[in-house]
Amino acid sequence: MVESAAQRFAKITSAERPKDNRILMERAVVLGASMAGLMAARVLSDHADEVLIVERDTTGDSTEPRPGVPQGSQVHALLPAGQAQLDRWFPGFTREALDAGATNPPPEESRNYVNGVRRPLPPPGSVGSALVSTRPFLESMVRRRTLEIGNIRLVHGRADGIDITGDRITAARYQPEGTSGPESVVTVPADLVVDATGRSSRLSDWLGAAGWPQPPMQRMPIKLNYASALFRRDPKISDIGVSIASNQPGSGRPLRQGGILAVEGERWLVLVAGYADDRPTRDIEDFRQRCRNDYPPDFAEIADHGELLGEVITYHQADSRRRDYHLLDRIPAGLIVAGDAVASFNPIYGQGMTSATLHASCLSAYLRSNPPLEYAARSYFNDVSVVVDVAWQLSTAADLSLPHVDGPYPRGYRLTKWISAMIYDATAKDQTLNAQFNRVVTMLDHPSKLAGPQNLLRALRYKLLPGTT
Repeated sequence: MVESAAQRFAKITSAERPKDNRILMERAVVLGASMAGLMAARVLSDHADEVLIVERDTTGDSTEPRPGVPQGSQVHALLPAGQAQLDRWFPGFTREALDAGATNPPPEESRNYVNGVRRPLPPPGSVGSALVSTRPFLESMVRRRTLEIGNIRLVHGRADGIDITGDRITAARYQPEGTSGPESVVTVPADLVVDATGRSSRLSDWLGAAGWPQPPMQRMPIKLNYASALFRRDPKISDIGVSIASNQPGSGRPLRQGGILAVEGERWLVLVAGYADDRPTRDIEDFRQRCRNDYPPDFAEIADHGELLGEVITYHQADSRRRDYHLLDRIPAGLIVAGDAVASFNPIYGQGMTSATLHASCLSAYLRSNPPLEYAARSYFNDVSVVVDVAWQLSTAADLSLPHVDGPYPRGYRLTKWISAMIYDATAKDQTLNAQFNRVVTMLDHPSKLAGPQNLLRALRYKLLPGTT
């Protein structure tokens, strides 16, 4: 029997630790020490004699943003599904992160506003805890835990290409740090190569140059503009642990998003965001004015009275994009693609790091199926497409409602939008729907769990009988 996407997603998001650690290859090479690359290396360490990571940024144990991650200073969210995967692959990770300064804000310190109105939180225990920190802090912990594994090694350099012999990749190339010119390029033979080089991945060009088909790419222009600032955390100013605010189209309010996170080092990381021509600047007074005028009081309390640490940092992302490798009729054997190199989404929804951890789960499932490595990793790319579809559906459904976004619209968009709005409205009154909704948006459950007949009937009841409680 063919498994449904929901059934496959349930297996991918499992937190159970695999037990089959069969060695399948001599060497795997991972291009990029992003969250996706590190997680892939961790999985590969169970199946390869040696795992080599090639990374251009020389960060060491630093918890500062990496040059290769320009958005590293901005607010990042690790969704509960991602946290479960980190604990799966690095036992005790959450406890270690909390001991090192990450936070887990209780419900009384957590708030969610839509159009200035505070919405109910999901019922206790329905979603799980939230691990809150800056991205560099979290990534540095994953990097340290990964590199503590004996058969994983990291070298600094820039990914330069791949070698393909016959129908399979046989080597990866990189330019070592501090060198230049083709004569200094290092070629590393490999049984498996992972591209985790992010949104700017050049793999498609490398494949095309070698005569292989290039994956189709979908783009959705979002024109998102961020600004983030750190403030010293002070209980005399606010007790906020997490506060999320968003204004929806048609509300009569500026289409702005915002967030406050209580992060490591007794700090708040505060974000304000706009779309299209609405661009926050690096000026602190502009930042404070936005907090006062367009967000709930939590934002102005911190921005006006908190001690600013450092400067306001801005970031712009033009689009969401996905490369559909699973649609290719030919893929070379020995190739894996993970993280933003496959798909990157509107970061306002916090799906990026969590998707990267789930791609590692897909890689584990593929390798534990004892695959013949002389053939393309079809099952891996098919599983990754399930993860990408979930994140893409959730993020683009909201982005398509923005007035400056003009598609592409999926088939049945109007009906889907009407049903989604009906369910969302009902979650403010129905705790069962609220719990299921939050399990979907935190990537613990497949969206089909929310669109089942029973949930549709519950939501329709509130739609037809507005006074229902």
